[in-house]
Parts: sequence; C-alpha cells; structure tokens
Amino acid sequence: MRAWRTRGDGHEQLRLEEVPTPLPRGDEVLVRVRACGVCRTDLHVTDGDLPLRRTPLVPGHEAVGDVVAVGPGATGRALGDRVGVAWLGRTCGSCRWCRRGAENLCRGSRYTGWDEDGGYAEYVAVAAPYTYLLPPATDPVQTAPLLCAGIIGYRALRRAHVPPGGRLGLYGFGASAHLTAQVALAQGVEVHVLTRDPDAQRLALDLGATSAGGAADQPPVPLDAAILFAPAGELVPVALAALDQGGTLALAGIHLSDVPPLDHQRHLFRERTLTSVTSNTRADGEELLTLAPRLGVRATVTRYPFERASQALTDLAHDRVSGAAVLVP
Repeated sequence: MRAWRTRGDGHEQLRLEEVPTPLPRGDEVLVRVRACGVCRTDLHVTDGDLPLRRTPLVPGHEAVGDVVAVGPGATGRALGDRVGVAWLGRTCGSCRWCRRGAENLCRGSRYTGWDEDGGYAEYVAVAAPYTYLLPPATDPVQTAPLLCAGIIGYRALRRAHVPPGGRLGLYGFGASAHLTAQVALAQGVEVHVLTRDPDAQRLALDLGATSAGGAADQPPVPLDAAILFAPAGELVPVALAALDQGGTLALAGIHLSDVPPLDHQRHLFRERTLTSVTSNTRADGEELLTLAPRLGVRATVTRYPFERASQALTDLAHDRVSGAAVLVP
C-alpha cells in the first residue's frame, strides 16, 4: 500500500512510500481509509515538536474508512463497518485513571499517528474498541475533522465551564475552533474570536460569532470563558487578562510555546482559572459524534488529494487553510 512516512525531520521531508499493508493482530481491525483529516498535531509530529515514539512513522489520526479485515481477538466490529479512527489509540484499562473514567490521563495510553502508524495511508490497523462505529452513509470528508479537531474542541468547551448564555473567547480559529464555535453557538453562547488570519475572522463572522479581531486584541466585552487553540504561549496572559472575574481559560493544544510570567493581580486574582486539556476519552467522542449532527455542525473543508499530503501540511503551517484540511484518496 502507499503511505506517507515521517522521521520527525520536518513536514517538507514527508515521504510517500510503498510499504506492506498491515495485518490486524489481536483485537485490531484493518480499515481502508476513505478520508483523513490534517491536524495541527500532525505538524507537531512531523516537525519534531513532539518527539517521535517510533521511526519512520505514518502520521494522521482523523481517519474515516471501512473495516476490511478483523483480527482474531477483535469484537464489536464486522467486515464492512464504517468507522472513525481517532487520536486515542489504546489505554491500559486498569490504572486508577482508567477505572475512574479518566482514560485520557492513562500513563500507558498510546496514540494513533504518534505511537502507532496512522491514517496518512491507504490502510490502517487499529484497536477495534477505540474506533467509533459510524452510520453506513456517513460522509467521510465531513466526519474526519470531527475525530480530533471536533472532539478536542468539545472537551475544551466543557473544561472552559461557559455559563448558560455566557461570553466565550476563542483564540485561534482553525479546524478545532471553527467546529467548537458552532457547538457553542447552538447552545446559546455568545462567541468572540481572536485570530491573526483575516480569512478566519470572516469565517467566524459567517458562522455567527459576535465579533472577530486580532489575536492580541482586547475583546469588546469581558469574557466568561476562553479557549486557546493557537500553540502560542504568549497569548496565555492576553487571554487571562480578557477574562471577567470567575472566568476560565482552557488550553486546548498538545503543544504550546513558552508562557511568559503571569501577574497574579492582573491574570489570576478574583478566581480566574487556568486549565489544560489532555487528549480525550472515548465518551467525549461518542457525545460529540452524536451531538454534532443534531446541532447542524458542519466542517468547512479544503480537500487535498492523497498525493498532496505534504502540501496540505505546508499550507496548514502557513495559515493557508480555512477551516479543516482533509486528504481524500
């Protein structure tokens, strides 16, 4: 099969290679990929911001496809099932974090497109219990961005504790933020977007945001909550200063540049909260995949042929993608 592989030496060095098609082992299923989203985490993996767990590695963790083979110990999935393949690839299932429903904090967790080969390939082998069973008519291109950008944004929204009818600031407005904004708006939240990209600002207003300004701008009103999607640590004090008393800032990314010193009085006093988001649980994914169609959430998608994966990452790195990028065979 054909697969894009990285050695963590930069997305420009991503290589399309002919490799053996994997065989599903144990509880795994083999999935023929119909579409795979291009996530900013893929950039962090290919550029070495996240040290590779194996090399060479096939990146990608927003894949939708069909089960074409079933491992000897796999249950719950059958030939022909349409499934989603997401970032969380496996957990131990027995540690105190797993037992209490916080499997995203499992120290033995493994991740698609980081620990294991991912979806930038014609086929991917994944643990059946960590796939999402999708309706047969599911649109692969529309659904792929939901599998990380959507799920992580949904978890970040919950971690931000926006009060009913509250004011939410979104710092950065890429794949995850534009999906999260739609969920928040459908729930009656007032959304303010702060991003340096004029195209992203226009998209935010088109989706229903109340305001859209520059990343370092002061929003027009104090915020009850904010989510930082941009991997820019210098925006942490900016976003904290924009919070009203009792507000929460959630950091949605897996990678963040260094955060400048914080001033207690300006940034944290009056019970402001700073929190992070670490991966997701499968329950987060099930909730989002059920909720999104009910709320009318739709990804704004830029399609790339499978053969142009390197170009998709380059465009993402230079903020030339509006919404989400998706590789399509």
